[in-house]
Amino acid sequence: MLRNLLLFLAALVAATACTPASARRLVELSVLDRDNGESLQPVAYRDDRWVPGIPGHRYSVRLSNCTGERVLVVLSVDGVNAVSGQTADASQGGYVLDPWESTEITGWRKSLDEVAQFVFTDLADAYATRTGRPDNVGVIGIAVFREARAQQALLQPASPPPMREDSAAAPSEKAASGDFASDAGIARQRIGTGHGERQWAPVAQTTFERASRRPAQVTQLRYDDIDTLVARGILPRQRPCDAGPCLRPQAFPGGFVPDPPNG
Repeated sequence: MLRNLLLFLAALVAATACTPASARRLVELSVLDRDNGESLQPVAYRDDRWVPGIPGHRYSVRLSNCTGERVLVVLSVDGVNAVSGQTADASQGGYVLDPWESTEITGWRKSLDEVAQFVFTDLADAYATRTGRPDNVGVIGIAVFREARAQQALLQPASPPPMREDSAAAPSEKAASGDFASDAGIARQRIGTGHGERQWAPVAQTTFERASRRPAQVTQLRYDDIDTLVARGILPRQRPCDAGPCLRPQAFPGGFVPDPPNG
């Protein structure tokens, strides 16, 4: 079961998003807000990295292969496999990325042709909650596997330079899972990922033989709405004037005393 799986090959390819800072990672994980076009920048807090989600906004998960070999990426959203709908486990199927390929996963896989879009929604409306699995709502994660018989890439990007391949497996990166209700004891998880409208997102099937039973990389991002992240101390509390001009009464605005208006 682990050695030869029919896996999904992402067909929607974007520009490679690997940076020199991520050279030790096989795959770079990021989240994009599809309604305002912004990339959600992670904020480090204790042992986790957090991104702020806006309820009602659609989002996508960008996966960027930073190596010159094919890799398998098992994608978990709220503790649910985004391809199969099973409670997520690293041994399951996922997306196969070609060397240096970058793709955006926009929803829960419904068929080879369609997904149900990822959307930030109230906790009670999250897909994991509605299917009786609310314990891991608020986390997006990937488990990455190398291929047993990796092929040499024909073309390599000029920048960044190819990652040096060592004989040892790449170090895994895994944030502590934690209890979503325990941070500072003041705020509980507010949003999750809903099962949005259907979208055309075709893929093809391929085979992939894993080089090992354990993933070479495990990475996760946690998310919640802005108000909750502020309440937890993860994001700074916004000052009254941060959102725009701050107009205050002035004791000495300057000038001489004008005549009052007629009437």
